[in-house]
Formats: sequence, structure tokens, C-alpha cells
Amino acid sequence: MQILQHTLPNDIRLVHHRTNGMVAHCGLIINTGSRDETSKEHGIAHLIEHMLFKGTAKRKAYHILSRLDDAGGELNAYTTKEETAIHASVLKEDFEKAVDIIKDICFNSIFPEKEIEKEKDVIIEEINSYLDSPAELIFDDFEEMVFSDQPLGRNILGTPESVKSFTQKSINEFISKNYCTSQMVFCSVGDISDDRMIKLFVKYFGPLTEKKRKSRGNKIALYKPSSVVKKKDTYQNHCITGNVAYDLKDNRRLGMFLLNNLLGGQGLNSRLNLSLREKNGLAYNVESNYNSYCDTGVFSVYFGCDNQNLERSISITLSELNRLRNEKLGSVQLNKAKNQIKGYLARGYENHESLMLSLGKSLLVFNKIDTLEEICKKIDKIDSSQIMDIASDIFEPSKLSTLIYK
Repeated sequence: MQILQHTLPNDIRLVHHRTNGMVAHCGLIINTGSRDETSKEHGIAHLIEHMLFKGTAKRKAYHILSRLDDAGGELNAYTTKEETAIHASVLKEDFEKAVDIIKDICFNSIFPEKEIEKEKDVIIEEINSYLDSPAELIFDDFEEMVFSDQPLGRNILGTPESVKSFTQKSINEFISKNYCTSQMVFCSVGDISDDRMIKLFVKYFGPLTEKKRKSRGNKIALYKPSSVVKKKDTYQNHCITGNVAYDLKDNRRLGMFLLNNLLGGQGLNSRLNLSLREKNGLAYNVESNYNSYCDTGVFSVYFGCDNQNLERSISITLSELNRLRNEKLGSVQLNKAKNQIKGYLARGYENHESLMLSLGKSLLVFNKIDTLEEICKKIDKIDSSQIMDIASDIFEPSKLSTLIYK
């Protein structure tokens, strides 16, 4: 895979992969998310993501929304705990429009007070909608329990009280403190020549003033396992159990990724799906997840079930975790697990929008790009002993925390 990389004097980096096709994708990923907020700023990174579409020095909100939509394109954004991304998908002949609009809303937004007040109401409705979805809410509550009293543990949306407190001044202060050129990557995938890509990158992002941020100030506190039961007015019981796990740069991360997929990933043949749903009919929705951050990670298993099946479902789940701690995978099982992961990765590379964001995040976090072939070689090197060691570490019963909605 041919990859173009370029760094401007202001430290904004570019990664571009030229492909065939009528549609091109591009985005700006900023190494700032909800974990960079103080307690008084809880939810402001997400509000800013919304407000970027509400007007710039030269465009009103309607013109921002219509600029790409009128040409059949799409402009979107998202906020995570560690990053904010603004991205677009357009016909390749409209590619410069996409670069222009992303640069404009990221660096020239004016955050009108009237729009801030309206968007607060929108986000509060988003929070209320989330509170009505226990199968989603429990994941945030679990991370809040695991990372207690830490920015990483707080949910991305904020609270109605915190959101209501934000002003144009607090928004600009957060941006001034956290939106640094040294922590930005512009990423692109599409039928755009390397020469044209560099010209557009220099034209739109070259004049920006350099701004550096050394590192995140907050550190992760010592993890203490805990178990909590919360009373909820729900038809199902919801249960999540897990542990802290490996950070983004830990060499065990890929093995953990493989182990998580084997246990409860997206495949219908995952161990938890087979044991809880297919064999015993105890749960409709069952999954495991592994999220890695710059300095830590979190692993969790989730399922929803009828109240009378809760204890049995927990017992089966813990039994599956212990099997992986105590029984080595055979060569056939391990190869199947590796091939499944490779297939998922290959499918992701064929999705050019997903690939664009993946390339950008890889350069942002690791300052390098691994090709699919290089990643597959790393997967091939994982052996059964490594998988068992990871399972023994992360699935140790005394380290597990559990949260139950009843």
C-alpha cells in the first residue's frame, strides 16, 4: 500500500493513500477528547464538536451544512475520550471543497451565543435518550466505576448541569488550551494525486500558526476492583464485568485484541455467543469489548438477560474466562482465530472511509503506519502461550469488577 506522508512547519501531519474510485474521503483528527476536560468542563469537547457546524467567520450554519450536501457529499464528526475528528466523503471532483470546509470549521468557527444555547438543549435531549438505553449506559457507568474520580472515567456527553454552564468564553478557552497543531493529523483516501494532495494541504493548513502541547496532564490512578448492583426500572437485567487492560503501545495489545474477538467479538461463533445464546438461550445480546487508550485500557463482557437467568449467565461467563486462563488453544483453534481477525482487518481496509480514519489515528498515536501485511505478520507471531498469559492476567477473578442493573 502506497502511503504519502508530509509534515508542515507548524507540525500538522498529513497521511494520504491514493485509490481508484469516484468517492474521496478526508478528515482532521485532533488528539483531544473528553479526558482532557477538567471537572467543570465535563462535556465541553462534545459540545464543541457540535458547535463546529454552527457558523464561521465567512459561513453561516446553513452554508456549512449545504456546502457538501448539495453535491451529494457528507460532512460529519465524532468525539471520543481521547480524540475529536471532523471528516467528509465527497465525489473526487469536490475534494477541495471538503478540505476547505474542514479547515474553515476547525479554525474559524465563531460559536454564536444563540447557537450555543440551542445546541445545549439538543445535547441534553441526547443525554436523556442515552439514559433511556441501559444497554448503552452501562458501559459508561462501568468505565466510571473502573476509573473512579478520573477524567477518563467520565462519560463523553457531560451532564445537563455541566452542559448548561458552558459559554462562548469557556469554549474558546478549551480550544486554546487543547487544539494544538502538533496534535493534529489530516488524513485522506481517494483518487487524488500526491502532488495535488500536498498542494491542497499546504494551501489550507500551511498558513496556520504553530502550537505545541507536550503531553496530557492527567495520570491514571491505581485500579481497585469493585462490584456494584444498581436498581433500574428495566425489563432485563444488564450485567457487565471486566478489568483494566493494555494501553495502545503495549506489545500485548494485538494478542488482547485477538483474545477479545475469540471470546465475544462480532462473530456469531464467539465463545460467549455460543455458550450463552446458542447452547442455553439465556441472552439475546452478548459481547466482549477491549478499548485501549494512550496510558491504559479496559476489557469488559456484557450481556442482558431475564432476572431468573442472571446467576447462571454470570457463572457461564466466568467459566469461559477461566477456560481461556487454564486451557491452551490448540493450533487449529488459534489459526481460525487469527484468520478471522485478518478477515475483519481486510474488510476494514476495503472500507475507504474507515481506512482513512484508521490511517489518521495510527499516525497521530504511533507516528507511523503499519500496512495490512505487516499487521498480519504480527498476528501470525502470536502463539498459544501468549494468549494464555494474557488471559491469566486480565481474566484473573480477583481483578474483575462487576456492574449489574436489576
